[in-house]
Amino acid sequence: MVARAHTVAFEGVEARPVEVQCAISAGIPAFAIVGLPDKAVSEARERVRAALQALSIALPSRRITVNLSPADMPKEGSHFDLPIALALLAALEIIPAEEVDRTVALGELSLDGGLVAVVGALPAAMAAAASDRSLLCPRACGPEAAWVGATPVIAADTLAAAVRHLTGQTPLPLARPGEVAAPRSLRDFRDVKGQERAKRALEIAAAGRHHLLMVGPPGTGKSMLAARLPGILPPLSPVEALETSMIHSLSGLLDEGGISRERPFREPHHTASMAAIVGGGRGARPGEISLAHNGVLFLDELPEFPRPVLETLRQPIEAGEVVVARANAHVRYPCRFLMVAAANPCKCGHLSDPARACARVPTCGEDYLGRISGPLMDRIDIRIEVPPIRFTDLDLPPSADGTAEIAARVAAARAIQDRRFAGHAEVRVNADAEGALLEEIAEPDADGRALLLKVADRFGLTARGYHRVLRVARTIADLEGIAGISRPHIAEAVNFRLAIGRII
Repeated sequence: MVARAHTVAFEGVEARPVEVQCAISAGIPAFAIVGLPDKAVSEARERVRAALQALSIALPSRRITVNLSPADMPKEGSHFDLPIALALLAALEIIPAEEVDRTVALGELSLDGGLVAVVGALPAAMAAAASDRSLLCPRACGPEAAWVGATPVIAADTLAAAVRHLTGQTPLPLARPGEVAAPRSLRDFRDVKGQERAKRALEIAAAGRHHLLMVGPPGTGKSMLAARLPGILPPLSPVEALETSMIHSLSGLLDEGGISRERPFREPHHTASMAAIVGGGRGARPGEISLAHNGVLFLDELPEFPRPVLETLRQPIEAGEVVVARANAHVRYPCRFLMVAAANPCKCGHLSDPARACARVPTCGEDYLGRISGPLMDRIDIRIEVPPIRFTDLDLPPSADGTAEIAARVAAARAIQDRRFAGHAEVRVNADAEGALLEEIAEPDADGRALLLKVADRFGLTARGYHRVLRVARTIADLEGIAGISRPHIAEAVNFRLAIGRII
C-alpha cells in the first residue's frame, strides 16, 4: 500500500506542490527518503522516528520508503517532517488516508512530538487554497496562514493533537487570522529643525514613490529625515500586505503569528554583500530589495557600497522585480521599493566649508560621488542638497507641518493615483507610469512643455530623465489636487533633478 500526503517546496515566493508518498514493503528494515532531499529533509527520518516513539508507536521491522514527488525538484527545509509523519501513519493505517489526502501539511517535529514553527506558512496556505485542500501547520503559524481566508487552517501544538484531529477524536478549531498592530512611531517631522526643502522632497517622494538622493555634510539630518519617511506613507493595502508578507514569511520575519499593515523600512549597512542586497546565497533567498517591497530601502553612505552591488540595483529599479539566477535555480522576487539614499559630498564631508575641507577640494568630491555611476544616478528622480543647520536654529519653534499633516497630503495624492490607475494592474503610483499612459496623464501645458524642452536641451536630459521629470511633476500636481501640469510643476521637478549640480 502507498499512502500519500501533501506539502509544498518553495521557489521564491511561490509554493510548489509536493506529494509525499510512503510505501511499507518486505525486506531488510530501513527508512529511506528519496526525491532530492537536502540534509534537513534527510534528517527528518530521525525526528519522525523519535516523535512516533513519543506517541508509543513503533515502526515495523520492514522497509519504509518515502518519495518526495516530483523527484527532480530540490527539497529544502525542516517543514517536510509533518507530512512525512502523516504519510507514514496513513500507511500504517493509524489515521485515515483520505483525510491525509485532503490536507496540505507543513511543520517541524521535535523529538517529543511537538510541532515547531517553520517559515512559509502564508504561501503554503495559498497553495492549499489553489488545490482545494485544508492546511495543517504548527500552532504558531496558524494566525499567519489563516490570513489568506480561502482555505481552512488547522493549527496543532503536537503531532498527537494532529492525529486526534484527523481521526475525528478531538477536532481542532480553525485558526483565526492575526494582525500585528503597527507600533506608534515616536519619530515626527516636527523634530527636524529647518530642512524645509528636504521635507518637501520627501513628501513628493512618498506621494509618487520617487527615488531620492540626499547629499550633505555629516550631521545635517539626512538619516534623521529618512527614518521619518515611513510615518508619512499610507498603510499597506490588502493586496500589498499579502505580497509583502509572503516574502517576509519565507524569510521568517513575521512576528506574533500575523501580518503587518506597516510598510517595511530596510536599512542595510554598506558592507552588505551582493547576495544580501539583491538575493541569493543558500536556497536563493530574498535580499534587502525584496524585503523592502512596497516599502522603503534606505542606503546610507551610498558611495561606500561596493560598485558591483550598486550596479545590480539598476535593473530591479526599472523592472520592479529581480531574478536570482543560480546553476540549479532561477527564482523571481518582486521588489517595488522606494529607494532613499544619503551621501556626504566628499570623503571628508566638508566640501563646501573652506575652513574644514581637505587639500584635494574639489577633486575629492568629484571622485567620491563619481562612485555612483551615471546610469544609476539617472534612475534617481529627486536629488537634493541638505545644507548644514546652525546650532542657533535648534532653538527655533517646531515646524507647523508634522508627520500627521504631511501624511494626510500624501494619502490624498495616493488616493488620486488609485483612482487614476484603477484599470491598470501593473501601475499603482506615478513612478510606474510609462509610454502612452505617461503621455496621457502627464501632458504639460504649452509653457510647461517649453520649459521642459529648454532644460532638456541645456542640460542634456536623457529620455529616461525627461520622463522622470514628467512623473515628478505629475506627483507635485497631485499633491495640490490639480488635474493639469503647468510651468511651476515642471520647474519644481526640474529643480529637484538638477539640485546637486550633476550633469545628467
